[in-house]
Formats: sequence, structure tokens, C-alpha cells
Amino acid sequence: MHPETRIAIIGGGIGGLVLAGLLRRQGFRATVYEQAAQLVRIGAGIVLSANAVKVLRRLGVEPALLATGIRPAAFTSRDWMTGERSYECRMDAAAEARFGAAFLNIHRADLLDVLLGALEPGVLQLGHRLEALEPRGDAARVVFSHGASVAAEIVVGADGIHSRLRQILLGAEAPRFTGRLATRAIFPTERLGGAAMEDCTKWWGPDRHALSYFMTARRDEVYVMASVPGSWRGDDLSRPLPRDAFLADFDQAAPALRHIAAGATNCAVWPICDRPRNDLWHGGHAVLLGDACHPVPPYMAAGGASAIEDAAVLARCIAEHDDRAAAFASYAATRIPRVAEVQRISVANTWMRGPTEALDWFFGYDACLAPLAPATTGAAA
Repeated sequence: MHPETRIAIIGGGIGGLVLAGLLRRQGFRATVYEQAAQLVRIGAGIVLSANAVKVLRRLGVEPALLATGIRPAAFTSRDWMTGERSYECRMDAAAEARFGAAFLNIHRADLLDVLLGALEPGVLQLGHRLEALEPRGDAARVVFSHGASVAAEIVVGADGIHSRLRQILLGAEAPRFTGRLATRAIFPTERLGGAAMEDCTKWWGPDRHALSYFMTARRDEVYVMASVPGSWRGDDLSRPLPRDAFLADFDQAAPALRHIAAGATNCAVWPICDRPRNDLWHGGHAVLLGDACHPVPPYMAAGGASAIEDAAVLARCIAEHDDRAAAFASYAATRIPRVAEVQRISVANTWMRGPTEALDWFFGYDACLAPLAPATTGAAA
């Protein structure tokens, strides 16, 4: 596609910023429109597996990520009630050589700051909530809720599970609540009182699990997230959670896990949602990526990595094809088989509970080098 092609990216999250960075490095006029009026430090921890880091390397941000996040010594699986170790995947130099990059844990806000640092001023436009998309010949008019509008030949929905562009493309359909809640807390490591904590541990229970890990290279910030059964009413995306309610979910946990959870002060809870699989990812001027088209429960730590992979493949397809429809079709045909398997594994919630044969398939993948599917191969129309 011609470098003068105007590309409007809806959503200033991980996938949107990565896509903008990759496209602008190829000379495209890509702008990100984010509905938030200002950037604030919210969110939680995120795992960047080697497949994601290999894409981010192309943006020149790998040194900043390594300095900001933590390269955990290992990913460890333990029993929720006994603390017994069932599996350990070392994340050492040999693993980095095997998979092609480091494995990182980082605060989502720190990751976004690093990604923003790779973009020129003005690429991210805040306070722009998508209202409508109006086809106008070879371009589309992108209308925002405050009345402003822009013209773009390509409009990318990187606006998450509640995507407004998805709603415009496919019709209104609320995300599906899975019957589980995610509770979380972030606190200074000093609240552990000097007790030892592994870099990254998943604790497996009969009806729940938890993740505990450090988020900085200094190991001075702890993230704890638990997935527990529960109910949810209302449209809010998250709520504060009383500390006592957070700790109650750990009553039957191993002493080491209970001690880690006890470090929590401010806690939050949000509903874990997904959507039935739908392989219609594009139409007309619009195309979706990340949670806007294939949300997954956070059980494989693959949501962010999959959005980053989407961004890499979509940027390649836009650069390779002269025709917008062909670019979208190649992108969808390339990504759908892999994402479908990620969705299956995530729902099963078995990833790295024990020895996992698919490690090379997932961590070893490089979305910047993987073959692109022909535009006609099983693509959504």
C-alpha cells in the first residue's frame, strides 16, 4: 500500500501503540486515537513472552523493557493448598537462546510508557472516542463523540473487548461473562517483611488459581492476581475490593501464598469475560486486532502477546499488498489458526501446569518473519 495511506488506529493500548510504531517505521501515516482524556498509571502486571519481545525489538525498545521489567529466573507451578512444586520452566540464557528473546514481567503502565517513547509527539491523540464510521468512496470518515472527524483509508479497531469499532462492524453484542472474577493487588515488596518470593509463580487450586510475581528489575513491586468463581452485575469494568474479601479467597492456600497475599493493601476485582469465536475480523475500511476480535481469559498470559503479534502481521500485510481488502484477508488468514489454538489452550487453563510440548510453538514464534497466508486462503470477508 502507498505510504501516504491514512491509517486511523482506534485505541491507545498495547496493540494500537505497537501497530503505530511498526507502521510509522515503514513510512505510513498512522495515528492513534484514544478515548481517555489523560494517561494515568492504572492497570496491572503483564507477561511479555519471547514471541512478544521479538516484535518489540523491531521498535528499538528492548533495552528499555529489560531495564524496566524483570527477567524472572523461572516460571514455577505450585499446588494452591500444599505449595508443592509441580513444574518449573527455567528462563535462563539457554531459554533465551532457544526462544530467541527474554521472558519479561512488567507493569502495564510502564510498558505503555516505553511504547509511547518510541512514537513521535502527536501520534497519540487523547480524548477521541469513536462514534461512527462513514464510508466515503476510497476513504472513510471517522467521527468522534466530541464532533471532530478524520479521513482514513484504513481504520483499525485496537480498542479492546468492548470495542466500539467491532460494534460498528458486527453489531452490538456484550462480552460473555465466564462466571469467574479476577481479584488483584499491587504493593511494595517491603510488605513481605523480608520473606522470600519466587520471581513468577502460578498456584493451581481445584476451582481457582493465582499468579504472584515481581514487576520490576529491582524486585521492589509485587503483583498478585487470583481467578475465583463468582458473579457480576452491572456494566462497570472493575471495582475496588475490600482487603478482607481479597484475603478470604486465600483461606485454604498454602502458607507461602497466604503470606504473599497478606501484603495487599488496595485491591480490585473485575469480571473475566470472553466472546464466542467469530472469524469475521474485517469489513470495508475496518479491521480488528487483539481483544477486539479474539479476547481470551488471562490464563495463558497470551492476550497481550497475541495483540502484539497481530500488530506485526497486520503491519506486514499493509506494507506488502497494494489492495486494502487483500491486506486484511491475508492478515486474517495468517492469524486465525494460531489465535484459535491460543483461545483453546487459554480456556482449558492447562498452560505450563506441567511439562508443555507447545512451548516452542508459542514462545519461539516470530510474527515479523513467519510466512504470510495468501489473501484468498480462508479469509473472512
